Amino acid sequence: MDEITTDVCVVGGGPAGLTLSLLLLRSGLGVTLVERSATLERHYRGEILQPGGARVLDRLGALEGARARGACPLSGFRFTAGGVTRLEIDYTRLPGPYNYLLSVPQRHVLAELTERCERLPGFVRLAGAGIGGLLTEEGRVTGVVTSGGRTARVRARCVVGADGRYSKTRRLAGIGQERLDAFEHDLLWFRLELPPAERPGLVRIDRGPGGAVLLHDSYPDRVQIAWVVPHGGYAALAAEGVGPIKDELRAALPRYAAAIDEQITRLADLTLLDVFSGCATAWAADGLVLIGDAAHTHGPLGAQGINLAVQDAALLHPLLVEALADGAPDAGALAAFEIARRPDVEKVLAVQLAQAESMFGDGGPRRSPPADDAITSWIAFGNPGITVRTDLFTVADQ
Repeated sequence: MDEITTDVCVVGGGPAGLTLSLLLLRSGLGVTLVERSATLERHYRGEILQPGGARVLDRLGALEGARARGACPLSGFRFTAGGVTRLEIDYTRLPGPYNYLLSVPQRHVLAELTERCERLPGFVRLAGAGIGGLLTEEGRVTGVVTSGGRTARVRARCVVGADGRYSKTRRLAGIGQERLDAFEHDLLWFRLELPPAERPGLVRIDRGPGGAVLLHDSYPDRVQIAWVVPHGGYAALAAEGVGPIKDELRAALPRYAAAIDEQITRLADLTLLDVFSGCATAWAADGLVLIGDAAHTHGPLGAQGINLAVQDAALLHPLLVEALADGAPDAGALAAFEIARRPDVEKVLAVQLAQAESMFGDGGPRRSPPADDAITSWIAFGNPGITVRTDLFTVADQ
């Protein structure tokens, strides 16, 4: 078994974990990243990068590289019901340079961040290694033991759990999750290859007689679509086979009926997202802090997932640098992250619940006025106080 000693062990190589890793490396700290997947060639659904997340990545020098790997700029959001536009959010009204949404394959973002981390001293990436256990001394977390393709004992002054909504780090630490099944719907995702004229050019939510769907352009030549199904109801649909599901998809998306016929041939072409929200009962313990979905989980409405993840990293970065300067951080020092971030998380949840009720509620869609500039700016950028603390960087970009 390998023995590794580092400043910070980050568990989870998604947007939150890799963004934080790069921030810490630029600040002169050693980082070991533990990532269960051996490659980036796996299924992702979160593809929408909001301007707030784009700004963080740009300050790290990673935005243009991710775009160059392939992405689709989108002009905003539109919600229609019965063919009538009920809500329009036009991102082109925002001041530049981040006045657009970016549909970018998550693997492109992760590849760019990974390459930038690998150029810097002090970085170790354990790909294909899951977390098998936590190392502890006198009640504080002092590292992790990995499992899978590469076993190692990683000793660190702080462990960061960035391993998603079903976080094993959180579970191993004995931290619970307050799951809130406040959403009455789940999403059934799939992609269709379509010519440019049939791609929407924005994020669209359409509700009609055949049901509700969410859709947006997906690089290079596809549209990613989510069909809204009753919460917990997919098993009954799947039991009937792919044929009846295709019938309902054609009814919900008549303009794409031919593509659905040709390209959806089996249940494996569809991916279910169990939509729920929740928060960890604690975000920190002695020597351990949770970020991203491991700390707070959200539904997909408003496309906030990647935005929240990279902004979590930007907010935690200076707190962690300061705490590590004083030695091995305790729960009190690390809890400053939750104190600072929880108001934003609660606001996102409240907005998503209102959106879900307005768009998909049993009483039918309610007309919403066009979003004014202040609302659009908040959805796009989130907390305006979150920024990249480049003044803490001691290592040049390489």
